Amino acid sequence: MSVDPTSHVPLYEQIVEYVRGLVAAGVYRPGEALPSIRALALELVVNPNTVQRAYQELERQGLLHTRKGLGAFVSQNGAASAQDKSEAAVRARFAEGIQVGRAASLPAGRIRGTFEKALSESTKEWGSNDE
Repeated sequence: MSVDPTSHVPLYEQIVEYVRGLVAAGVYRPGEALPSIRALALELVVNPNTVQRAYQELERQGLLHTRKGLGAFVSQNGAASAQDKSEAAVRARFAEGIQVGRAASLPAGRIRGTFEKALSESTKEWGSNDE
């Protein structure tokens, strides 16, 4: 993973999104330890306080819990919580796209078609992940 210091998205939020994606995808499973704050800070070349803030936000969201002296671990409901948060983020971005389409006076059918095309293209690129 890498963070983009030039992005308008704060570094800690980039880390939150990255870890949330890994948990949602099952890379980190319930009860599994996440990288230590220091290790992740070194890997990302960021201040450890930035990683600590990201982990605090993830803990607040219920994705992980910390054990003093042992580190951060994925919560039992971490994957479900991560998927819910990811779904909400996707829905928000869809809403933004719909607003852009409406502002350009695109009919609903054309906006829907644009979504279907983008979904189809990403499915080809990333492989199918259908239910």
